[in-house]
Amino acid sequence: MRPATSLPNASAGLGLRRGLLSALQAADGNAFDFLECAPENWIGVGGRLGAAFEALAERHPVTCHGLSLSLGSVAPLDETFVARVGRFLERHRVPLYSEHLSWCSDDGHLYDLLPLPFTEEAVEHVAARIRRVQDILGRRIAVENVSYYATLPVEAQPPLDEATFVEAVLERAGCDLLLDVNNIHVNAINHRYDPVEFLRRMPSARIACYHVAGHYDEADDLKVDTHGAAVIPDVWGLLAEAYRVHGIRPTLLERDFNFPPFDELLGEVDAIRGLQRAAQQPAATAAHG
Repeated sequence: MRPATSLPNASAGLGLRRGLLSALQAADGNAFDFLECAPENWIGVGGRLGAAFEALAERHPVTCHGLSLSLGSVAPLDETFVARVGRFLERHRVPLYSEHLSWCSDDGHLYDLLPLPFTEEAVEHVAARIRRVQDILGRRIAVENVSYYATLPVEAQPPLDEATFVEAVLERAGCDLLLDVNNIHVNAINHRYDPVEFLRRMPSARIACYHVAGHYDEADDLKVDTHGAAVIPDVWGLLAEAYRVHGIRPTLLERDFNFPPFDELLGEVDAIRGLQRAAQQPAATAAHG
């Protein structure tokens, strides 16, 4: 089974959003290293938008981050949809496909990413579904640690902590991790745990890539993962710590709405590159020391 990613580790990407199409098309070829899209938003799209996507996919590597696979749902896995995604990945030579460690459907789509109970039963359930997705696609996928705002009550067995739950899913599914450092920051504040401790517990060998994003401050003790604001210094610091602890990986700047001038987004992409260069310098110094 193919590994999840073949992008250079020291690479910085930007989300392929329809609101950014014109700017992405006009951007210098070196402004970013790759683009990321949700396959659901582009499968079967034709006309002007489809042509624009095809042109960008020819010019830049494109990764895919899904929204509707609903890996944690108890509803049957939509294997027809998984196969359609697989054809899309092959057509556009997508090096990495990731999804959320959550659920978002029952009889129909719920249009939200809902948390899973942190239990052994949930580990086995979602790991089996991930393995089935990987079998259909013939490739390893990555799953993302998600932001959540409530923990589900557990009666039949004692719950796991979040880090243990994520580690167990990765091991039993044989998949990789998309480590979202903004989600760590948001969850750490909302659920009162140490973000650096959580970060350090993630298995380095499983990390395929990172996400970094901005969020909304509802209150001092309530942050909402919106992808609609600039990345804050604490999250940049957490990304630098991720590079130090786990190593450099392809890193995506997520911005879904409330777009600033495009140069500001490229400035954040350059900030990722700057952190990657800084993380490389100690290694280079040690090699020549």
